[in-house]
Amino acid sequence: MPLIDKPLSELLTYQGINPRPSDFDAYWNEALRELDQIDPRVELMPSQTITSRHAECFDLWFTGIGDARVHAKYLRPRNRQGKQPALLQFHGYTGNSGDWVEKLPYVAEGFCMAMLDCRGQGGLSEDNLQIKGNTHYGHIIRGLDDPDPSRLLFRHIFLDTALLARIVMGFAEVDPQRVGAFGGSQGGALTLACAALEPRIRLAAPVYPFLCDYQRVWEMDLCKDAYAELRTFFRLFDPTHSREEEIFTRLGYIDVQFLAPRIRAKTLMAVGLMDTICPPSSQFAAYNKITAPKELAVYPDFGHEGLPGHTDRTFQFLMGL
Repeated sequence: MPLIDKPLSELLTYQGINPRPSDFDAYWNEALRELDQIDPRVELMPSQTITSRHAECFDLWFTGIGDARVHAKYLRPRNRQGKQPALLQFHGYTGNSGDWVEKLPYVAEGFCMAMLDCRGQGGLSEDNLQIKGNTHYGHIIRGLDDPDPSRLLFRHIFLDTALLARIVMGFAEVDPQRVGAFGGSQGGALTLACAALEPRIRLAAPVYPFLCDYQRVWEMDLCKDAYAELRTFFRLFDPTHSREEEIFTRLGYIDVQFLAPRIRAKTLMAVGLMDTICPPSSQFAAYNKITAPKELAVYPDFGHEGLPGHTDRTFQFLMGL
């Protein structure tokens, strides 16, 4: 078969090349301590957009890092008894939480559901971060030139996923021991980040996760499409690459592969071996570091696109909550 990356036999052992910051664990432990101090000031407002015989639908608002107000859609079964399992869904880069009706099949099966709008992207959440340096259009590079690495925007987005999980687990109708997460591309990365930062997540179903092994993406000359901002950053702010090692090390703080060892959730991950948006090796750098029970769905002839049958497989996997 044609290859755009390493052979599968090598992918299954690949460990990534992006530098890992020496204080990575301290960085994220401090981030979680900061999260512990947040008063999320949760608001649940009945949706004015949709009514359903089977679901109660709410706009969920909470306060995240930096006092930003963050939005998610939240649904729960209308005729529920006792505590329900719950799912967290995360969207692709620059997108939003999607339409309400897409979530109803899970609610019909008895799940509560929350779908995050990533701050500063295509939904309702706000990005009120004040940082030094370039913002351009890219969120990977937002905060990259700030002297304080704790101001990287994706640090805050990763923490939003964990805070959303905590909030949902605290609802009276939710069983906190039966919560799962899923999503594709950026949503796949956030699924892994959420499971890493909130160890009570029981099942995780990422599809072709983004935000992994940035230097590998660079060396494959795939800093285009979703990763185009990395090329733009170098062209504008480090045209001779004199700071290349520093920049990739800084990106290591928000490289999902280094969070992956924290995951305790049983994980089902899907990858297309012809993916030129999030190259397979970058994804395997994260998958291979997961020490929890895991399984992999490999699509040899598919790229960053719909994977036939995998939506059904994900649904069946999440029914195990």
